[in-house]
Amino acid sequence: MPGEGGSTSGSALAGRHPKQKRKAHSLSIRRTNSTEERPLGILRGDMLEGQDSKLPLSLRNNLLDLFSQIEREFENLYIENIELRREIDSLNERLTGDGQTVEGGDPSKGVLKTKASHSTSQLSQKLKTTYKASTSKIVSSFKATTGSRALCQLLKEYVGHRDGIWDLSVARTQPVVLGTASADHSALLWSIETGKCLLRYAGHAGSVNSIKFHPTEQMALTASGDQTAHIWRYMVQLPAPQPPPDVSNCSVLCVVHPQALCDDDQDSSDREEGEVDGEGLCEVPTVRVATTTLKSHQGVVIAADWLVGGRQVVTASWDRAANLYEVETSELVHTLTGHDQELTHCCTHPTQRLVVTSSRDTTFRLWDFRDPSIHSVNVFQGHTDTVTSAVFTVGDNVVSGSDDRTVKVWDLKNMRSPIATIRTDSAVNRISVSANQRIIALPHDNRQVRLFDMSGVRLARLPRSNRMGHRRMVCCTAWNEENQSCNLFTCGFDRQAIGWNINIPALLQEK
Repeated sequence: MPGEGGSTSGSALAGRHPKQKRKAHSLSIRRTNSTEERPLGILRGDMLEGQDSKLPLSLRNNLLDLFSQIEREFENLYIENIELRREIDSLNERLTGDGQTVEGGDPSKGVLKTKASHSTSQLSQKLKTTYKASTSKIVSSFKATTGSRALCQLLKEYVGHRDGIWDLSVARTQPVVLGTASADHSALLWSIETGKCLLRYAGHAGSVNSIKFHPTEQMALTASGDQTAHIWRYMVQLPAPQPPPDVSNCSVLCVVHPQALCDDDQDSSDREEGEVDGEGLCEVPTVRVATTTLKSHQGVVIAADWLVGGRQVVTASWDRAANLYEVETSELVHTLTGHDQELTHCCTHPTQRLVVTSSRDTTFRLWDFRDPSIHSVNVFQGHTDTVTSAVFTVGDNVVSGSDDRTVKVWDLKNMRSPIATIRTDSAVNRISVSANQRIIALPHDNRQVRLFDMSGVRLARLPRSNRMGHRRMVCCTAWNEENQSCNLFTCGFDRQAIGWNINIPALLQEK
């Protein structure tokens, strides 16, 4: 904008010619006032006048606001870099002067001259490195993420829920389907290859917070805000794979509404019910009655999982307890108490009778049911905020994620301290670890999904833009390593789940 352009010139003049500082500053004020006297809409209209564009004036004004904010950010960085450059020049002059003084003195002080010159060179180099690092921040934000896109490619989008998706899981038996649990009180089963919805479960009276598949049978376990967990059977037939779409179809699928350019953070839940979400769900087979209902909790059931063998399940609730049930009889076997606040997640070991529960009390607990007569418990206090999830790996490790923006890897044989700590820039939600390659997928509140190995080395970040990735926080991740391919699935509060193809060999090579 004209006023901001004047401000930039005034600041640059003030940096180079101190005597003209007051004059330049007054000039900047006069220009700013001249723009503020006129209505904002008229000012923008003048700036856009004469430009041939079919965009609505309101959209063009929003775009102008965004570019103005970018301009102010660059202006601040530009001024900061000018000041830093001046400091470098001043220090170089001062240190050079000191070196000349030593050189003209007593010849016996040649050692002092050498040390002074060496220290001058070191300090100068350090300041220049700092300067380059500061300016490189501007350039790095514009670098294309071609590497991440080559390693992680979008496979399919699964759109059909009418509210945010809290959890998702991949079936462990044939046919392999994707299951999603949503705040719209339903769970949906999807064809992974085609993205078509195959079945809808509508037996809950509250938000469906988690979904897990039976290890050997076509049964699903869902936990809900209606204070119950349901076990229900499903029968689905996978549709025939569709031929790849032609270029014209791809271009239609990638169209972005112009409003999305000016309001990237718009919540997709604001869309009307007659739009794309939920289209065709009226024709999807619906299951409304559970085979088994587990209802011993006094609060929201936030998560549930099958113990090894599938004969027992564990549930975690906001009533600060986890319950262990017999599937065949629905009998409550154990109530696991000890957490001081609401539970957030529970997970079972893939091959042993072990359970880990996480809580808002900043701890997670390991419950051991391998000995029927002794049910031991261990408490781990490795985080400073809510532990959002803790999961087992195929080996002897536990990986925990927290709202304190850290993820920690633990060894079951010695859990006194973590063997690796991953520090991130955003809260971490329900994590998952791939069985074969042991890669950790971290879903974040800031809409990012990052991949790490078990030693804490970052491998990749899933690509995200206006046309790709999640528009709201990512709630959960799940892996599928069937058929010699590696797919990662993510879901978020933008009502959609996304499938990604992960190029594992290239990923490890990049490492």
